[in-house]
Amino acid sequence: MEKIINTKVGDIVTSDFRTANVFKKAGIDFCCGGHLTLGEACKDKNLDVEQIQDELLKLQQSTNDTTHNFNEWELGFLCDYIVNTHHNTVRRMIPDLREYTKKIASVHGNNHPELLEIAQLFAILSNELLQHLQKEEEILFPAVKDILKNSHSESREIIQSEIERMDKEHAFAGATMDKINELSKAYALPSDACNTYRLTYRLLEEFEDDLHIHVHLENNILYPKSLNL
Repeated sequence: MEKIINTKVGDIVTSDFRTANVFKKAGIDFCCGGHLTLGEACKDKNLDVEQIQDELLKLQQSTNDTTHNFNEWELGFLCDYIVNTHHNTVRRMIPDLREYTKKIASVHGNNHPELLEIAQLFAILSNELLQHLQKEEEILFPAVKDILKNSHSESREIIQSEIERMDKEHAFAGATMDKINELSKAYALPSDACNTYRLTYRLLEEFEDDLHIHVHLENNILYPKSLNL
């Protein structure tokens, strides 16, 4: 029991990806906040650590039939998976969400001024994310693949410097989505929400969920292993 309390949240999700749902339900950040232990994360959120721990233990004792054990994947393959799955999702969702957040802010902003800030935050976040993805695909990921084959010292230096920058950009993205979640009261819909309002909040929540998984794969698996190559 004490071992789980003192285990980092990111490591818990890395060893059993099913636990991500437990942390999501509890509002615990397992990607950017993955460096915190379970005990520290629960204390930070004023949560009952024993209750969270019991849920995690039940998962550990059940059969794990998940098809993805990301921690065992070859790093080059993991890079490709991140691009094909999560980078493509970000690029696919951003245009619609920029349009929808702006639209509901213009229509409902008088009654719900938080929508104005949400639209502004998402516009900033989307610009930052698109640049972030490009740098990963053109600089970091090729360096990881190169060092796996050739062990070039130049690639080692690129990995070191790029990951340091990427960590900061992940922290910014995570904090921005946290603020959007807070402003929307966890995407709770008001009584006067129109269909576009409903769609926007649903898509924002999907975007946040995908981003959490995306950042977890990089912060807690890809980046540490790349630095240890």
